[in-house]
Amino acid sequence: MESAFSLISLLAWLQAKHFAADYLLQPGWVLRGKGDLHHPGGYAHAAIHVAGTIPGLLLFGLDAKTVTLLAVAEFLIHYLIDHVKAVHSHLYPVAMTTRAYWASHGADQLLHHLTYTGILVVAT
Repeated sequence: MESAFSLISLLAWLQAKHFAADYLLQPGWVLRGKGDLHHPGGYAHAAIHVAGTIPGLLLFGLDAKTVTLLAVAEFLIHYLIDHVKAVHSHLYPVAMTTRAYWASHGADQLLHHLTYTGILVVAT
């Protein structure tokens, strides 16, 4: 039971971190930088996610090598998901009031949370 509690606690940490990084810690320059490989915004955003994940992984008791591997993987995956969404949104702009917008937003969030499922699998 203790390991289940630890795993659920790590998941809760990752979800709370995700909310903070995706909804509270994105100034305009970060938002504008997604989708542009030459702009630091997308990289900064992915780094903020990783910076929030690392303490949770350490508290979970993972070794430095595993934490490093997961941090690099999360950075790359998060950046790629956001980059593809930003490019797609630029090529096919839709109003926030449309089903297409919310389907795209939901798919983006689903992919991020599935990344956390992968982190939990590696962590166990």
